[in-house]
Formats: sequence, C-alpha cells, structure tokens
Amino acid sequence: MKNILDQLSKAYENCYPDGGLKEKLEENRPLVIKLGVDPTRPDIHIGHSIVLNQLRQFQDLGHKVVFLIGDFTAMIGDPSGRDVTRPALDEKTVVENAKSYVEQVSKILNREKLEIRYNSEWLSKLSPQAMIKLASLQTVARMLERDDFSKRYKANQSIAIHEFLYPLLQGYDSVALEADIELGGTDQTFNLLMGRELQRHYGQKQQVVLTYPLLEGLDGVKKMSKSHDNIIGLNDTPEDMFGKMMSISDALMWRYMDLLNLDMPKNIDVYKNDVESGENPKNIKMALAKALVKTYYDEAQAEQAEAAFVSRFQKGIIPEDRPVHQLTKEESKLPVAQLLKLAGLTQSTSESFRMLKQNAVKISGEVITANEPIEDFPVIVTVGKKRIIEFKLSND
Repeated sequence: MKNILDQLSKAYENCYPDGGLKEKLEENRPLVIKLGVDPTRPDIHIGHSIVLNQLRQFQDLGHKVVFLIGDFTAMIGDPSGRDVTRPALDEKTVVENAKSYVEQVSKILNREKLEIRYNSEWLSKLSPQAMIKLASLQTVARMLERDDFSKRYKANQSIAIHEFLYPLLQGYDSVALEADIELGGTDQTFNLLMGRELQRHYGQKQQVVLTYPLLEGLDGVKKMSKSHDNIIGLNDTPEDMFGKMMSISDALMWRYMDLLNLDMPKNIDVYKNDVESGENPKNIKMALAKALVKTYYDEAQAEQAEAAFVSRFQKGIIPEDRPVHQLTKEESKLPVAQLLKLAGLTQSTSESFRMLKQNAVKISGEVITANEPIEDFPVIVTVGKKRIIEFKLSND
C-alpha cells in the first residue's frame, strides 16, 4: 500500500480530503476513477497527459477508469479561469470534436480496459423540474466563492446564469457514475468538490478529489489550452511535436521534463548538473523533444523528426525561397528589436519588443526574449508563424 501511495502521490498536487486516497484504496475493491473532458476543440494536448498518465496507473492497478466526454457540458462551456462568458458551441461542432478523443487518449490509456461515457446520456434527460431542483442545492453566494466568478463580479463583468449551472452539472456527473475518485487540474477544484457535495446530498459515498498541476503552454505564460492555441497536441505530427518542443524557453524545459513523465536518457537532476558544467541547454531540449515524439510515435519517427529539425534550422535550409537581408558590419551590432524593424519584419521597435515579450521571435528555431545583438551570422529569424528572413553579413 505504501509503495502504491508513493507512486500515485508523485503526480497529484492536492488530495481532498487529506488522506482520502489511502482510505479509498484500503477498501480493497475496484474503484471507479473518473476524468471528464469537454470537447471544445478537436485536439487533446500534452497538458492532459499529466492526468492521463495517472489514469493509466489506476488501470494497471486494476481499477475501473471512466473517460467522460462532456458533450452536454461543452455546449455550456466551463467558466473555470475565464474572465468572459464562453461562446456557445453547437451540437454538431461538439460531436465532431469528440470523434477523435478516444483515439487520442488510447495513446496513453489501455483501450480494452477503458470505459467511455458521454454526459448527455443523463444530463439531456433531466426535466425542467429536475434541473430546478439541482439548481436549488446551491446558493449564489456559494457560487461567488469561485475565484473566477468572484473576480468577474467585483470587476462588474457579466456572468451569465447558465454559467452557474456548469459546476452543478459536472458534479451531477459524479452522482450518475457513482465515482469513487475524480481527477482534474487545480483550476477545476471548485467543480470537482461540487461532485462531493452533490454525492452527499444524494446519499452516496463522497468521491476523493485529486488535483494536478497545470502545464504552461508554449508561450510559457498562460496554461496550455486549446483556447489559447499554445498547445502540443497528441495528434501533432512528429515534426510539429519536435519543433514545438524546441520552441519553448530553457526555463520552461525543466517544468515539462518534471511533469510529462517521459522516458529520458538521464533524470532531471543529472541534466541540471550538466548545464551547470557548461552543457548547452539546447542539447537537453533536443533530448526532451526526441523523448516526446518517441512516446507518442516510435523511436524511428523520433530520429526522423530530429533529423528534419536539424536540417531545417541548424543547417539553415528552410524555406529555400526565404528572403535574405544583407547587413553591414555596423548593422550586425544592432539589438534584435531594431534588426526586425530594419528588415521589415515588424512595423516598429515597439512591435518588436511586443513580439519578443510574447515569445514570438525565434533564431534558428529557438525562442529568444532578450533584446541583444545576434552573435553569429548567417542566421534565420522568424516572427510569428509566417514572417521569416535570413540575415547575412555583407561582403562590402
């Protein structure tokens, strides 16, 4: 039991109630483990893999894992972390987005042991009377305890009535499934605990809630989210996976290595010691990118993705018809912000600074944020997804 708890506790951040997981496991029976995901976009990303890897551990321990696709709740939209009301999704879009979810999670979970459910099975059958009864179980004051609702209310930002229903419906999912344990991100804590409250009201044993850290997206600022378009998707091509991983900052590299549970040649402490001893962080990031592709594809495709990246960025052959800007010796000493304006990649140095701050400037495929001169030429510089140029020193 101690070994199992140690293994499981390495991943989660909080357990509600404290000691609840141990008590559930000591019941010595197959537990119902629930994870709900709303198909607001068609792709699942590596941020989800933190929780999915934990679900796989529960599967391997013999427990019943339920992957719940929130096809009904997706049409409401989860207000967690939102400062505005989510736009409503139509049923057709939700159905299309959900189609590939099973295929994607099967890259981590054992499909043969996985139960797939859709919350429209029970939520769409709730009568108006049942919905009113459900809504009566909580107060507006309780809902305003949510950090995101509270901030919006204090800032005089609108909160639609249907947004208050979302935590109740997610909580009702736990009642419908008679969940023993529910997993989710730390931003989902309010919703997850609502499941405990509703189970108590309906006379069920209360589920244990395990919350997991949120992975920052490629920008290193906002959480990895389909809404922010800063994700590495499980369905990304090997080359895209590799290239996106190489675009993250050196500081973010360590967080990814710590949370993603990838099969790396060395552990994180050894890599950190290597950097202190003079190792280029880029080499470690290459190993991280390769491990990511190997996890979701295979070693051969990881090797190919690495070779393609080296060919494209380190050898400077992307694309062949890229524009070239010849720099004088004096111009080559200018900081990046001025070079971008000089070459027409930005309209002003202010825009250059903004793009640097947004991690949108890359030199040879690596994100840069410092406004310093470029040390070596020739070099390929990209701004955003479409602006690209090669800087060369003039022979004059």
